[in-house]
Amino acid sequence: MSWSRSRQALGDDDRPTAEYVDRASTDTVLERAARSVMPALTEGIENEPVSLILTDANGIVLSRAGGDRTLFTALDRVDLAPGYRYAESQVGTNGIGTALEVGRPLLVDGDQHFSGPLRSFSCAGAPVTHPVTGAILGVMDLTTAAQNSNALLLSFATLAAARLRERVLGDASELDRALFSAYRSACRRSGRPVIAVGDEVVMMNSQTRQEFDSPDQMAILERTRDIGGETNSVTILTDLPSGTMARLSYEPAFAGSRLAGGIVRITKQVPARHLSLLEVNASTPPSLAGTSPLWRHTVQAVVEAGRRQDWLVLDGEPGVGKTAVIRAAHQLVPERGLAVLDATELGADDVLTQASRELDSESDLAILHAHTLDEAHRAALADLLQDLASQGSPRAPWVVLTRYPQDSTDTSPLLRMFPKSVTVPPLRHHLDDIPDLVRSLLDTLGATDLTLAPAALNQLARLAWRGNVTQLRKVLADIYRRQRSGVVEVDTLPPACRSTTRRTLTRLEALERDAIVDTLTLHAGDKTAAATAIGMSRATIYRRIREFGIVL
Repeated sequence: MSWSRSRQALGDDDRPTAEYVDRASTDTVLERAARSVMPALTEGIENEPVSLILTDANGIVLSRAGGDRTLFTALDRVDLAPGYRYAESQVGTNGIGTALEVGRPLLVDGDQHFSGPLRSFSCAGAPVTHPVTGAILGVMDLTTAAQNSNALLLSFATLAAARLRERVLGDASELDRALFSAYRSACRRSGRPVIAVGDEVVMMNSQTRQEFDSPDQMAILERTRDIGGETNSVTILTDLPSGTMARLSYEPAFAGSRLAGGIVRITKQVPARHLSLLEVNASTPPSLAGTSPLWRHTVQAVVEAGRRQDWLVLDGEPGVGKTAVIRAAHQLVPERGLAVLDATELGADDVLTQASRELDSESDLAILHAHTLDEAHRAALADLLQDLASQGSPRAPWVVLTRYPQDSTDTSPLLRMFPKSVTVPPLRHHLDDIPDLVRSLLDTLGATDLTLAPAALNQLARLAWRGNVTQLRKVLADIYRRQRSGVVEVDTLPPACRSTTRRTLTRLEALERDAIVDTLTLHAGDKTAAATAIGMSRATIYRRIREFGIVL
């Protein structure tokens, strides 16, 4: 049955690969319990050829412990490492994804794996269920080489899952139990996506995971945290990276007179105004490169907020282009000035002083990196904006804040004044825009006579771009320093761009990768000559080429 599901999802691909997922930073009940339980569980398997792996309910690996160096190297080759998703739909039959599918412990031995590279392993996976809601929180998996498999693997994995479940129950405080009760009641009554959020607890029902992909879930969780702590009901609308809009209806949950947290019911919304492609293109600022639906929707949401003077929060990772979107959108608003204040460059007092002056002059205002302001200055800024909002002036300025939502700073008191939030997607979520971005960035750099070959553009589209558009600009600047005109081919890209590994390399690994790429280029791709020149064995350089995903 599992192979049938795998074949339906993956076709005849014998080497499906796990997807790396940028997971929202959460302190879930499962993760809190694991911090207490895992050290004792792994004490007896340190440096042994077996690894204890914990995943969340989506099959995303949270931690990997125990094991010896040989096993960890083998697991890295198949991306069975933190951050990678081992759902059955992603890599086929396996101890993690299939345990999630069937909802019970099971052992997947060697050739029972759907993926060829996984058949050298045996994996025993046991779901970890919540003791109150019964929801699957994740999977405890025990993995070893296939030749080491035995019946004790499944027994140990099941025991480990039971220990985690006991810890989850033991950790539940009075506030947690009150929140659990409200969450369970909401899940039973509504049949809709539901999230529960407390000071240290985040829960998400299966409907939420089914209806929203990982980027949307991250955006919902971040916006939920903005309204967490409210003692009254709150309803807000938020745009999601997928291009849809969600209505978040928050209800506080109490344990006696104490606030335990809140329950958020989520409803997908159809935007009030559907825009044709012609309308979107006509109102998209020409200074912004990119035509993918996700990017276009994001820009359009900011443009519409600017036209309506709706105060707006722009979330997103560093380097995604939040400031560029604000400036470009404001170009379409006639006869209004825009003051852009960067909280990382100005002192906090200067930010407040200049913000007050600009607002008095009825200039629109953008405050960048608002999350870097300390608590006192965030409160002062909130008071300043509250006074402005209470005046109800017909010429009230447009105010935009940008922030990096993964920062742990609590900005919720300030952000509650902003009715709308838009997440600017990371570059890896709209890689189709790379050709347009490359051309635009090269022109900005003055490299009008330089172009990238289609193969080089395709190679750039295979990279993770953790530094987003800022990183892409630095890469193009590096290329331009070495080549002023003509066509850039794959073999002249910087070494870091010719490696497609999806895990973050250590500094030493990055240096090794660059040395291999440079030596291979020098020897026209001759691996034997490159290995000799760099002082490696032929087998080692072949292995490193595979591990680093080096493109020749």
